Amino acid sequence: MPAHAPVPDVTSATAAPTADGDPLGRERAHLAASRAALRAMREDVESLDIKDVTANWVNAVVLEAQIEERIKALADLSHTPLFFGRLDYLHTAQEGQRFYIGRRHVHDAVGDPMVIDWRAPVSQPFYRASRKDPQDVGLRRRFGYTGGELTAYEDEHLTDPSEAEQTSKLLQAEIERPRVGPMRDIVATIQPEQDEIVRSGLSGTVCVQGGPGTGKTAVGLHRVAYLLYAHRERLARTGTLVIGPNRSFLHYIEQVLPALGELEVRQSTVDDLVAHVEVRGEDTAAAAVVKGDARMAEVLRRAVRSHVTLPTEPLMVVRGSRRWRIPAYELVEIVRELLDRNVRYGAARDALPQRIAHAVLVRMEQAGEAPDDRVQDAVARNAAVKAAVKAIWPPVDPAKLVLRLLSDGEFLAAHADGILTAEEQATILFPKPPRSVKSAQWSPADAVLIDEATDLVQRTHSLGHVVLDEAQDLSPMQYRAVGRRCSTGSATVLGDLAQGTTPWATASWAEALSHLGKPEAAVEELTAGFRVPREVIAYASRLLPHMSPGLAPVSSVRENPGSLAVRAVSDLDAAVVSACLESLTREGSIGLIASDARVPALAAALASAGLPYLSPGEETTPDTRLTLVPASLAKGLEYDYVVLDEPAAVVSAEPDERTGLRRLYVALTRAVSGLTVLHAQPLPVQLG
Repeated sequence: MPAHAPVPDVTSATAAPTADGDPLGRERAHLAASRAALRAMREDVESLDIKDVTANWVNAVVLEAQIEERIKALADLSHTPLFFGRLDYLHTAQEGQRFYIGRRHVHDAVGDPMVIDWRAPVSQPFYRASRKDPQDVGLRRRFGYTGGELTAYEDEHLTDPSEAEQTSKLLQAEIERPRVGPMRDIVATIQPEQDEIVRSGLSGTVCVQGGPGTGKTAVGLHRVAYLLYAHRERLARTGTLVIGPNRSFLHYIEQVLPALGELEVRQSTVDDLVAHVEVRGEDTAAAAVVKGDARMAEVLRRAVRSHVTLPTEPLMVVRGSRRWRIPAYELVEIVRELLDRNVRYGAARDALPQRIAHAVLVRMEQAGEAPDDRVQDAVARNAAVKAAVKAIWPPVDPAKLVLRLLSDGEFLAAHADGILTAEEQATILFPKPPRSVKSAQWSPADAVLIDEATDLVQRTHSLGHVVLDEAQDLSPMQYRAVGRRCSTGSATVLGDLAQGTTPWATASWAEALSHLGKPEAAVEELTAGFRVPREVIAYASRLLPHMSPGLAPVSSVRENPGSLAVRAVSDLDAAVVSACLESLTREGSIGLIASDARVPALAAALASAGLPYLSPGEETTPDTRLTLVPASLAKGLEYDYVVLDEPAAVVSAEPDERTGLRRLYVALTRAVSGLTVLHAQPLPVQLG
């Protein structure tokens, strides 16, 4: 529905009953009956007696765990509406049928549905039906709630030509509702273009480019919930994973999937995925860029394969009174064949003794013997064969390999020849070589290199589906690390090129998807902003030509006059405290965002003023709604009101101007209802 259209009347609890009686009362009665049915479903599971159906204690433990998960999934969250919409169909297979659309399926005692899961095919028209394409829906009803109580409804007669198309007041109110606590689901407000992405198939990888407030994170999480509904058995076997930029972000989004009934989705950061060693160090920006470059994959591949030594001596295998000789040239052929197949180093090493044993068995058969598989296994375990394998194809420890590459200039030069320049090689070498893997001051980029080396030795386990959020900040090597986790599955990649705030931020999605191993992925763009006010996004978009030329600005559908205030001040700390107090007089969450270096001073100012505040990742409550946010952790977070401290300091804190402007763009676009910008220094010239 167009954003400029007038809003329709909403029938509320105080409205007089219409000609057909008391529709609001009937809807409340259906809600009460549905909640009772859900309680009965849960009680049925709780009353299950598994004593006579489990053959052993292992089965009993597994079944008990499954029952516990089912009980959790059937929980009725009092603050979460059980259903948010209704569809009245006209003709087709659902002729005259009425379906209530909610977060999960609920049925009555005889199995008839009382609430339909939003992911079911019959629910799809709730999100996509329109007057141009009513999809056989005569009436779409939306419900309004206050504190879990159904208080209003709103009707659209999609096939009535006399009714003008109008903006949904309830939909708009839900989108703009103030936020306290973690991120909420958007299941009641999914837009048609978002729904297309959510319901796209499991086999294909989807990349979503979306500016601030376009709902890309929520779309990704709802896509996971949809895929688990449509392909539950398959994904139960292969697994799903949500990857976020940091743990504060993961804490912010962690309640979305449980609210949709999905409890088994693991969440992680990229750093957690590659945590083979303890990270205690930091790289310079120049070193991190080189270490994150995709060329490092070939350097590591060469270094791993360099451990293979072609044999120069024949192998003599003694069995009983017989001796079997394998000449050196035949051993070389076996080794070269394994190298040419380009299998994992460890898999090839495991195959080598069997290949040598097979060569011995061929000679046994030529001599008239009839050896079987047991004989081949015995030969493969022969001491001479094991010694030869150790000499030809020794085991490789990935962490020790990376340590040697970054410590030994000659070793690095030998394997980076023609790939890295001498200057780049010098950039990534340890200033002082560590004594051991444990004593090394590993950086996050080093851990990614170790993960790559680990995969060269032994294949990384692949999941069925991975959601990668804030993907624009990943290095090519980090993309490869994520790609290994979904090499046989699919992915949903979410990000905004304009919000890339690392020196290695990706330049294009085509490049990123290539490093991920999904070059065929479809790229979808969300350009309609539903959360950030038009005034605020227009102000932040002044930076786009200077940091991401060619990228289209977000077109916000929210008009909120007076949502932006830019103030020059002399006493910055006092002005910040005053602005926070002003914001706290309004409903919703407040984020105070500042450059990381300014955070201690602002913390002291807030404490002196007696203003309690939280750190990112700590859950806001009605009593504590102010969060002090370092600019480096602001990405992906949202607050109803944002106070932004000293934009020039946010820009200057980064290693280059482009990255600084992108960091500022992120900070400017965290506000849902209002933004106050305070500055004592001149504003960056790019803001006009």
